[in-house]
Amino acid sequence: MHSIRLHGARDLRFDELDSPMAPGSGEVLLRVGAVGICGSDLHMIADGRIGDTIFSSPLVLGHEFMGVVAAVGADASDGENHPLTAGQRVAVDPAVPCWRCEICEYGHPNLCPNHTFMGVYPSDGALREYMVVPARNCFPLPDSISAGGGALLETLGVAIHAVDLGHVRVGETAAVIGCGPVGLLICKLLKLSGLEVTAFDPLGWRAEKARDWGVDHVYPGGENAPQELLAQTNGRGVDVVFEAAWADATIQQSMDMARCGGRVVLVGIPGDDRCVMKHSTARRKGLTLAFSRRMKHTYPRAIKLAASQQIDLDDLVSACYPLNKALEAFEANMRYDEGVHKLVISVAD
Repeated sequence: MHSIRLHGARDLRFDELDSPMAPGSGEVLLRVGAVGICGSDLHMIADGRIGDTIFSSPLVLGHEFMGVVAAVGADASDGENHPLTAGQRVAVDPAVPCWRCEICEYGHPNLCPNHTFMGVYPSDGALREYMVVPARNCFPLPDSISAGGGALLETLGVAIHAVDLGHVRVGETAAVIGCGPVGLLICKLLKLSGLEVTAFDPLGWRAEKARDWGVDHVYPGGENAPQELLAQTNGRGVDVVFEAAWADATIQQSMDMARCGGRVVLVGIPGDDRCVMKHSTARRKGLTLAFSRRMKHTYPRAIKLAASQQIDLDDLVSACYPLNKALEAFEANMRYDEGVHKLVISVAD
């Protein structure tokens, strides 16, 4: 079967793989439909790693995806414990926790120290025609959600989890640094929650999308971003800041933007795996810092938001490429071509 594999930093290839075996108990065979390109994929392509996870053999990328169930194993029930059947359209949570450790028992499967994650070494992802996945990771899609929208449910789930960590309240003020897909979805969720939102992004089309999505104040960002926000708020800062960029200078900017006693949620992943900030800023302000990792228990909410059209995921899809053009899609995303928000690869075509 056809696939896209990463062989090393900036070494992405179109490969042929053996088709997977029949699903076992609690598993389904999935005909992959659509796969979204994520910022973490770009990290792995650029650096040959993400954080301290370094791969030593070819890896199939792709963790934002949906597909159609082709075959089911015994006792194959979805994430809400309903039996799955062949022909169902499903979105897939790519994180596979152990469900037995202390952290899982506490209700934090996204932090499971024994987990695997589809599309992150050593577990292959979805840029291939067929794959076997745990049935528990599948969530049926209503017909109102397109294939591209289904692939973006994982992105929306990440944004929901970040907003959960921010403990937002109606009438508060928030800032979002970075208007990539996750940042834009955070902005939309904050507006739906009744907050006044200020967003920062140097790319004009991303800033324009933030305005289209109802963000109250939009700035280009850069080194003057904290000063712009503090001038806007008469020196107070905002109640909660979400850092959704590449987590470099924007970490300190997040601290500078938060009010005394405020909250900061760090969502972006730094390329050098370092988090640099002035201790005195966070200490003297008494800030609460939260590091956001992936998502937990958010897929049902994401599906409801998309199905009800409260969030239009298709509006984020800038283009859809067939699998044999996937390398072009990654190149466009790596270049940050104008107008690119989310690129989707249609594996089923």
